[in-house]
Amino acid sequence: MTDTNNHPLSRGALPGLAARYAAERRFERYGKIAVIFSLAFLTFLIGAIAIKGAGAFVKTEIRLEVTKELVTTYAGDDFTLLRKVILHNFSDAQGRLGRKEAYNMIAVGAEEALAEALIDVALEISEMPATFDLWLPASDDVDMANKAELTQETLARGSPQAAQWLQKLSDDGRLKKTFNTGFLVNGDSRDPERAGIGGAFIGSLFTLFVCLTLSFTIGIFAAIYLEEFAPKNKLTTFLEVNINNLATVPSIIFGLLGLAVFLNYFGLPRSSSLAGGMVLSLMTLPTIIIASRVSLQAVPPSIKEAALAIGTSKIQAVFHHMLPLAMPGMLTGTILGMARALGETAPLMMIGMVAFIADAPGNFTDPATALPVQVYLWADSPERAFAEKTAGAILVLIFFLVLMNLTAIILRKKLEKKW
Repeated sequence: MTDTNNHPLSRGALPGLAARYAAERRFERYGKIAVIFSLAFLTFLIGAIAIKGAGAFVKTEIRLEVTKELVTTYAGDDFTLLRKVILHNFSDAQGRLGRKEAYNMIAVGAEEALAEALIDVALEISEMPATFDLWLPASDDVDMANKAELTQETLARGSPQAAQWLQKLSDDGRLKKTFNTGFLVNGDSRDPERAGIGGAFIGSLFTLFVCLTLSFTIGIFAAIYLEEFAPKNKLTTFLEVNINNLATVPSIIFGLLGLAVFLNYFGLPRSSSLAGGMVLSLMTLPTIIIASRVSLQAVPPSIKEAALAIGTSKIQAVFHHMLPLAMPGMLTGTILGMARALGETAPLMMIGMVAFIADAPGNFTDPATALPVQVYLWADSPERAFAEKTAGAILVLIFFLVLMNLTAIILRKKLEKKW
C-alpha cells in the first residue's frame, strides 16, 4: 500500500501547507463578516429612514359636524365658515386662547378642503341636509400625536385642553389616517401640512433632462473622437489626464464654475433648471467620457479590422460596427452618472436653487429646486413634522436612485453581446 503520509504533496511533506489553508479559511471568514456587516449597516440605515419617513405618506383627518345654517350664513367666506365650524365642534373653547387652540386643531389652509367637501355634499345650499359631517385635514401637531397612537407622552406635549380634545376625538372615532397625496403633488410650503415634493420632483426632472441631453451627446462624441480619431500626441495626452482628474473634483467646484460662467458671464436665469442641468452636465461629462472610452476599448479589434477590410470608411466602421457593441457600456456609464447628478446638492446651491420655491416650474427657465435641495431645506426647519417629511423625501430619492441603477443593469444585460 502507498503511504499517504510520505506523499510529496501531503501535509507532512509540506509543513507550510496547513498554515496556508488556515489563512485562506480565515480570509474567507473575514470576507463573509465584512459582507454581513455592510448589509446589516445598510439595512439599519434604510430601515431607520423608512420607519421615520413612512409617516410622510399618511395624514390625519378630523370629522367635523357642519350645519346648513352655518353654510347659509357664511356662504362665500370660506375662511370665516371654517372658523365657525371649528368653534361649533369645540364649543367648550373659552376665551381668545381657547379659540386659538381650537383653530390649531385643523390644518392651515383647510378652508380649501372645506369648500371642496361642501361641493361633494351638494351643489346647492337648498339641497344640503340640516346637519352633516365632513373630514378635514388635521394640523401637524394633531397629526404627529395621532401617528404616535396618542400615548401619554405625545398628549403631554400639547396644552391640557388640546390633549383633552384629541383624546375625545379618538374615543369618538373622529380621527382617521389616509394616504397623503399632497406630499407627492404639492410644492414646498412653510406649513408642514401643505408641504410636498411635487415641485422639487418636477424641477429634478427638468434639470436631469438638460443634463442628459448635454452630457450624453457631448460625452459620447468626445469619447469616440479621443479613442478613434484623435492623434496620439502631447495635447491629447494632456486632455486625457485632465478628464481623469475632473472625475475626482468635488462637485461644489463645478457649482462655482457654473456660477462664474453660466450665471455671471452668459446671464442665464438664476435658480433655473437650465442652469442647474448645465452645471450637472459638467460634473457628469468626465464619468461618461471615461465609461464610453472603456466600452470602445472592450470591443475586439477584429470587428473594426474586418469592417475596414471589406471597404468601409473609418467613420462607418466606428459608427456602424463598434458603436452598437459599445453602447451598453456607454448607457450604463451615462445612467450611473445621472444617478450621481440626481443626488447632488452642493453645485445646485451655488447657482441659487436653494431658494424657497412654492410652485412647480413650467419650463426650463423658471425658478426651480430639486429633490436633494428640498431635503436640505426641510432638514433645517424647526417644525417636528418636517422631520418625517425629510425622511420621506429621502425615501423617494433613494427609490429613484435604485430605479436608475436597476435600469442600467437591465440595459446592460439586455443589450450586451458576447463574442
